[in-house]
Amino acid sequence: MKKQSNLSRLLQIAGSHKYLIYASWVLSAISAFIALVPFYYIWKVIQEVLEVAPDFSRAQNLTHNGWMAVLFAVIAVLVYIAGLMCSHKGAFRIATNLRLQTMEHIVKLPLGFAESFGSGRLRKIVNESSAATETYLAHQLPDRANALATPCGLLVLLLVFDWRLGLLSLIPVALGFLIMMTMTGQRMQEKMKEYQNALDDMSNEAVEYVRGIPVVKTFGQTIFSFKKFKGSIDRYKVWVIAYTKQLRTPMMCYTAAINGVFAALIAGGLLFTQNGATTEFLLDLIFYIIITPIISVTLTRIMFQSENAMIVNDALQRIDSVLTLKPLGETKYPKHPKDASVELQKIRFSYDGQTEVLKGISLAVPQGQTIAFVGPSGGGKTTLANLISRFFDPQSGTVRIGGVNVKEIAKEELMNTVSFVFQNSRLIKASILENVRMGKPDATREEVLAALHNAQCDDILAKLPRGVDTVIGAKGIYLSGGEQQRIAIARVMLKNAPIIILDEATAFADPDNETRMQAAFSKLSEGKTVIMIAHRLSTVVGADKIYVICDGQITESGTSGELLKQDGMFKRMWQNYQTSVQWKVAKEV
Repeated sequence: MKKQSNLSRLLQIAGSHKYLIYASWVLSAISAFIALVPFYYIWKVIQEVLEVAPDFSRAQNLTHNGWMAVLFAVIAVLVYIAGLMCSHKGAFRIATNLRLQTMEHIVKLPLGFAESFGSGRLRKIVNESSAATETYLAHQLPDRANALATPCGLLVLLLVFDWRLGLLSLIPVALGFLIMMTMTGQRMQEKMKEYQNALDDMSNEAVEYVRGIPVVKTFGQTIFSFKKFKGSIDRYKVWVIAYTKQLRTPMMCYTAAINGVFAALIAGGLLFTQNGATTEFLLDLIFYIIITPIISVTLTRIMFQSENAMIVNDALQRIDSVLTLKPLGETKYPKHPKDASVELQKIRFSYDGQTEVLKGISLAVPQGQTIAFVGPSGGGKTTLANLISRFFDPQSGTVRIGGVNVKEIAKEELMNTVSFVFQNSRLIKASILENVRMGKPDATREEVLAALHNAQCDDILAKLPRGVDTVIGAKGIYLSGGEQQRIAIARVMLKNAPIIILDEATAFADPDNETRMQAAFSKLSEGKTVIMIAHRLSTVVGADKIYVICDGQITESGTSGELLKQDGMFKRMWQNYQTSVQWKVAKEV
């Protein structure tokens, strides 16, 4: 089956607005033809000047011809503007539909997708790739119609007045066109893809670097401590410099060729007037020297339009890299969990399809119990929690909630059954009331305030100018990491899901915030099934059961008392933890 072209695909997205795009092409082409009419009147002005020289008082039509040139120039501009108005309206509709289509698909993808794909890269695709199509349709396609119509009308003008000078002026144009072809085509398409990849890489690493600035400040590090970010900048620099040097020579030759048309005309004029020059030939030569700069402008526009078409092709490929990702399957006949228990059976999972992160894990969490996952970093704790929330699906094994496979639970019901407090919960730029209400959109103001009170947020509201109606991020109002976590806990409390997952929720909290958060967790956990992930072992000693996860497997399990009696990893971790909390800074005498 023949592959659909990028343009036909964009016009299909436009719906009825595609006729505006068509109209913009017609109007732009018409404006190109009208824009050549003033040159005819300029020719008539030059003709009359040469005929009456040196007695210019005999000139009768200079003013008329001059105003006619101005009139047609203004008409050409107005027609072109009308074309741009049509193209912009159609382009805005297409870009909007493309963004909506992409975002609607992203919403259907598993929640772990954004983390694995890269938030910086995803933002660039949604915003900039769709914006590239908008620029292409709003400006570049009308300009292409204009640029293609201009040479057609120009060719007629070049050959009508003096075909010898016309053909002579086309020789540098043909040479410039051949040079231009060496800088475009399939090779240029590959280079454009490499360029966009380098930009994507930098954008993604920049977002991650900005998020890590608190750590940089804490430990007094520089940008060079973020090797991935600096590496992406270095790779971009190397690529750009090499590519610029590669195109330097052909670009110089191209510029010289298209801007040297007048030199060829003067040389031809000297050749054709060896036996004397007529007034008519001199008139044509002057006219050709005036009009031929349009050729260089038109060719340059065509060259950049070829480049822009490649940018759009690459942008659509990047959008397709998101649209082709398959959402998690949903059953047509959903089942309802009978309780808030959690069961994992022989779970195996890999992010890349090669390296297994989880290797046959099985466990059961009865309703109302609190369990904890501990172990070294990279062991698979967060991945295990992500599978319970169905951020991903395991390659093999089964995740059950309330005795029902999570694949058989409707997505909305699963989201209402499981709440997740992340290590670095995010708040949107909105009031605290709106941020908390995201947990339950139909909640009353009183319900939100009660959730904030239970989440130990009274001190936060007391110091803010408008209390719960204060907009976070507006006029310099920001919250600390621990305060943001407490707001996020209030949101989870308002949602009131029967299963709570706490993923290193107190990792970056100061002692005061941690104390308040622990009190909030105690309130949050009442009557709930709680799954905790923690490195601070003091936060999990009261858990009904602790699972030590190392290298994708459960190596130990039991209560903290039972595990401390064994000579295993938990006991060593506990001893190391106790040693670390007893460290003191020695005062120099």
